[in-house]
Amino acid sequence: MNIEIWSIGKESDSYIEEGIAHYFRKTRPWNPVELVVLQLPKKAATTDPERTKKQEEELVLKRLQPHHYLVLMDERGKQLTSPQWASQFQQLMNQGTKTLVLLIGGAFGVTDEVRQQARQVWSLSPLVFPHQLVRLILAEQVYRAFSILNNSPYHHS
Repeated sequence: MNIEIWSIGKESDSYIEEGIAHYFRKTRPWNPVELVVLQLPKKAATTDPERTKKQEEELVLKRLQPHHYLVLMDERGKQLTSPQWASQFQQLMNQGTKTLVLLIGGAFGVTDEVRQQARQVWSLSPLVFPHQLVRLILAEQVYRAFSILNNSPYHHS
């Protein structure tokens, strides 16, 4: 199963990129993971939240394919423990999921249309984090899930 972390916004700062690369390298022996940054063109920038969400919706839906299993990351989503994340990943692999997409929406959230495309909605925390930090946390949680599945000592429970 391929895993793609889609994040709406700008490219990550270098220290975030280094952290993400670190966890992707550690996960690679078990499973490929990729970060995809979906960026609106500068000329499309607007301060209207609804218009911005609609433009971001177009980016997401244009990229979304039938073989993608979309999970929306949202602070109002279902909170899972790390072992539950691992269990979810195992279930998706057992079901033959080709590509798991973990979507980090834009600053104003996502449209109802994008939310409806999501097969699940997960939360990392009831707290709100900057998007770049969420990318890093997701990279670490994906690694942690695979370390649990592969009986690595990284996760201590």
